[in-house]
Amino acid sequence: MVARNREAARVDRAYFDYAGGQNFYTVYRIHNLHFQIYGAMFLGRPSDAFEGAQALVETLPEPVVRYLPELFEAFVPMRLHILIRFGRWSCILKEQFPQDAALYSFSTALLHYARTVALANLKRHTEAKESARLFAQACDNVQPERMMFNNPCTEILKVAEAMMLGELHYKSGHVEQGLENLRRAVTLDDGLLYDEPWGWMQPTRHALGALLMDAGRYEEAENVYRADLGLDGSLPRPCRHPGNVWSLHGLSECLSRRGEMVENLHVRQQLDKALARAEVSITASCACRVSAA
Repeated sequence: MVARNREAARVDRAYFDYAGGQNFYTVYRIHNLHFQIYGAMFLGRPSDAFEGAQALVETLPEPVVRYLPELFEAFVPMRLHILIRFGRWSCILKEQFPQDAALYSFSTALLHYARTVALANLKRHTEAKESARLFAQACDNVQPERMMFNNPCTEILKVAEAMMLGELHYKSGHVEQGLENLRRAVTLDDGLLYDEPWGWMQPTRHALGALLMDAGRYEEAENVYRADLGLDGSLPRPCRHPGNVWSLHGLSECLSRRGEMVENLHVRQQLDKALARAEVSITASCACRVSAA
């Protein structure tokens, strides 16, 4: 996925250089770069993901965003999803807010979300709560016509809110409240309209499973990972992520903890192959987990 979409984006770039970005064809280049980022995040390859995000920013300078903000603006802040996926909390806090908050309304809201998650994970709880308040304010300014392909940005931000509150409450010591918000995030994520790539960049079950593991809820975590991998048939195909390194790691740890060695032998074989493709160490299904194995 990563290599094919990188090549497609390279070809698209030739047309961009010829005709500029103020045309509908820019949607196709966005689509290919979006897929590159999505695939790289699943593979545990931040360099490929950041490469795609930088290409997106170069594809979407301000004049191009102004040409069609309803479709283009939501793809500007993709870098934030990568920073969260790989736990780059300090990097998130260095990100600058857009000067034009009206044009970049979704980007502004998403940065408040990312900052809240980062601050919560850095145990800066008072600042995280203030950032969550600013996120809510920013969401009120996101125009209803703003879309990320098939999904309204307002619906995507509902997933962000539940994820953010889940991590904020959990890291503040309110474990049950945190986990309940993450379960709500899973429901909202599953309920997004079909899209390729999916409207939310990091499967919400990865965070839920990780913090269930952190809380010692291994049985529920195992069920979460099985569902994400598509092993139990509980989810429609678009919500399954077969063979992804994050949930394979979580499932393998769950099986190991309860002494299930036969199934774990097969899971470990898949996990070893997935780990060989990753360029970073995978120790949990989400960087939000404190007691990573």
